[in-house]
Amino acid sequence: MFARSALPPVIAVAAVSALLAGCTSTKSSGSGGKDISLVNSGKLTTCTHLPYPPFQSKQGKKIVGFDVDMVDLVASALHVKQEIVDTPFEGIQSGEDLNTNQCDVAAAGMTITEVREKNLDFSAPYFEATQALLTTKGKPFKSLADLKGKKLAVQQGTTGEAYAQKHAKGAKLVQFEDLALLLTAVKTGQTDAGINDNGVLYDYVKDNPDTAVAAEFDTGEQYGIAVRTGNDALRKKINAVLKDARTDGSYDRIYKKWFGTAPKK
Repeated sequence: MFARSALPPVIAVAAVSALLAGCTSTKSSGSGGKDISLVNSGKLTTCTHLPYPPFQSKQGKKIVGFDVDMVDLVASALHVKQEIVDTPFEGIQSGEDLNTNQCDVAAAGMTITEVREKNLDFSAPYFEATQALLTTKGKPFKSLADLKGKKLAVQQGTTGEAYAQKHAKGAKLVQFEDLALLLTAVKTGQTDAGINDNGVLYDYVKDNPDTAVAAEFDTGEQYGIAVRTGNDALRKKINAVLKDARTDGSYDRIYKKWFGTAPKK
């Protein structure tokens, strides 16, 4: 969302070369003449962390969302199907899940940061995001300064948590593993407010009118789709698909589907 984490990563130093030997290979036009290796034959496997609507969430037995539709464009260009793996966010943003071949790509509303770029290779940005403050309606909190002595919910390993650690002086930070737990904590009064990406919070208040987005913070974040470090063939293919989606109208259509308006130009 909706930007997620910039905390110091835990780098998996497993026998990566042995793991990579088990990869299958799929040929794709536009990949610079190189084969694009996939961890499962005929599938583009995506690591994400649920729930994070409207980027990815369960609808019945199906996983849907903005990120899902964007990666489906990549899968279609590779002539394969997307398969989604739900996994803890720390393993995604640290690069461990990619390095151990749990997935080909990570699409989890994940902000491109310098820390993460040491462990992942990102695509070109595909979404603009910023941090925002969620409260229940009627609460007097309009800034992080207003939360001095109050409880502020943060999601573990996210850019929202990092921003709160730096700027929410005097607030008591209460850490939650996922977005759903954070939202529930704010709605039920377990915490006084919560910080997370603006997109997911605006999506939440649409169906929860007793809550409100009380403030936004201009953090200038951008989401990227991540691949294992050095997987240039797949990264370049993703970039080509994202560029085509911007020009052929696919990006605008998917954006409007999930956010109700066309993206800002």
